[in-house]
Amino acid sequence: MRTTIDLPDALFKEVKATAARRGMSLRALITEAVEHELQTPPRAAAKPVRLPLVRSKRPGHLKLTNAQIDDLLE
Repeated sequence: MRTTIDLPDALFKEVKATAARRGMSLRALITEAVEHELQTPPRAAAKPVRLPLVRSKRPGHLKLTNAQIDDLLE
């Protein structure tokens, strides 16, 4: 089946050069890459980062230094 894809110029040049270095056609390299992507199991979603709750008597006015933030994250 034929289809058209639009690649950024820099990516196209890299794909074309990679295909040439491997002695493959552009079509073969793209087909191989898509097949590989479809066969690779999806990665597990990253666990959310739990940040500390810092209470302030005046929300929006709490001033923390980088060192204080580092202490809270430890």
